[in-house]
Amino acid sequence: MTELTNLQYLTGFGNQHSSESRSGALPIGRNSPQRAPHGLYAELLSGSAFTAPRADNQRTWLYRCRPSVVVGGYQPLPHAFWKSGAAEGEGAPPDPLRWGPTPLASDGDFIDGLRTYAVNGEAGVGGMGALAYVVTRPMQRRALVNADAEMLIVPQQGRLLVTTELGRLEVAPGSIALLPRGMAFKVDPLDQGPARGYVCENHGAGLRLPELGPIGSNGLANARDFEAPTAWHEQEAGAYEIVKRYGGQLWRATQGHSPFNVVAWHGNLVPYRYDTARFMTINTVSFDHPDPSIFTVLTSPSDTPGWANVDFVIFPPRWMVAEDTFRPPWYHRNVMSEFMGLVLGQYDAKPEGFKPGGASLHNSYVPHGPDAEAFDKASAAELKPHKLDATLAFMFETRWPLKPTRWALDEAPLERNYADCWRDLKDASKA
Repeated sequence: MTELTNLQYLTGFGNQHSSESRSGALPIGRNSPQRAPHGLYAELLSGSAFTAPRADNQRTWLYRCRPSVVVGGYQPLPHAFWKSGAAEGEGAPPDPLRWGPTPLASDGDFIDGLRTYAVNGEAGVGGMGALAYVVTRPMQRRALVNADAEMLIVPQQGRLLVTTELGRLEVAPGSIALLPRGMAFKVDPLDQGPARGYVCENHGAGLRLPELGPIGSNGLANARDFEAPTAWHEQEAGAYEIVKRYGGQLWRATQGHSPFNVVAWHGNLVPYRYDTARFMTINTVSFDHPDPSIFTVLTSPSDTPGWANVDFVIFPPRWMVAEDTFRPPWYHRNVMSEFMGLVLGQYDAKPEGFKPGGASLHNSYVPHGPDAEAFDKASAAELKPHKLDATLAFMFETRWPLKPTRWALDEAPLERNYADCWRDLKDASKA
C-alpha cells in the first residue's frame, strides 16, 4: 500500500498556490524561462479562455520531467456504462425514480467501475452526468484525463487515494474530491474490500463557491477549508496507459513514462478535497422549512442567474428547532431536477426506503416529498429541539431534466414500486 504519512496540503479555494517537490524547481520571476530549473519543461494548463476576467481566469503552470505531448496515438476504448450527454439517455415517463445501493459485486478499477445513472446537456459543452463507482483494485500504471468535464467524487464506502499531476489527496466518506477538467489523475482504494461512491461529471462552468448574498461574509463552505495537494512526482519508471474522455467517448494511448512527473507548479487550477463536516449549516430558528439552496457547497452557474448548470448540495447533521412547522422537506414540484444520494445514516424525508449507496431522481416538475411514514411522524411530533445526527445526504441539482441510462433502467437496482411510498397518504377531504 502507498505510504501516506507524508501527505501535505495547501488551503484555500480559488487561491494562487505554488509547490515544489525538489528544491529550486519552481522558477522565480518567470513562468517560462529559456531554461527551466533542473532541465524541466514548462507547460501551461488552462481552465478558462486566456482573455477571461482576472477574477475568473484559471490556469496552472507545470514544471515536469516530460511534457504531455510525449504520448502515443489514441485508439477507441469501449465502455458500456459510462455515458455523456442527453443523446445517450433514454426516454422515461415523468415518474419519480429510486435505486437501491449499487451492488459491490463488480470487479475493476475506477474507470471500469463507473456506471452512469442519468445525463443531460452535451459533453464538453454544458449539463452533467450522475454516476456511481465501485472500485475493487488500484489503477496501477493507468491514468484518466477527462477533457470533457471536471469530476466531483463523493465517496460513500472506503477511503480513496487520488493521485493527480499536482500531487495526492486522501479522500474518505464524508469528504469530496474535485478534479479539474483536462488534468490527469488516478483513483485507488485504500481499504480492504470494495470502495463505492458517486460522481458528478460537470460539463458546464467550473464549480465554485456560491455567492452568500444576505447571509453575509460567513457561512456555508469556507474557502480556507478546501485543501489542495503539495507537489509530488512519481519516480518509478515504466509505461502508462492514458485513458482520455474526449467528445463523449473514451480513448486510450500508451506512453513510456508516468504522467505524474510534475516536480513543481503554481496557479489556481488545482484539485481539491473538502471535509463536509466543516460546512457551516444555516437553518431556520423560527418557523418554516427553508429552501435547500442554503445547503449549497459548490455551484456551476449558467447564463441565467440563479438557474445553475449544476449545484452540489449536502444535508449534513444539524439542529431542527422550527416551531409550528412541518420540519422535513415539504411536498414540491421543482423547476430544477434533483439527483440524490445517501452517504450514511437516514434521510429525514425517507427514513427507511432510502439506503446508503442508493440514489433517487426527481426530474423537473415531478412531484415528490416525504413518504407516508415520515409525514405521519413529523405531523404528530413534539416540536422540541432535535438534532439530525449521523446522516449525510447530497444532491446534484441541475437546470435541465436528467435522462436515465439503459443501465439505470434495466440493470441497476431500480425500485419499481417506489411511488408506493406515498400510497397511504390520506385524503384530507374525507377526514
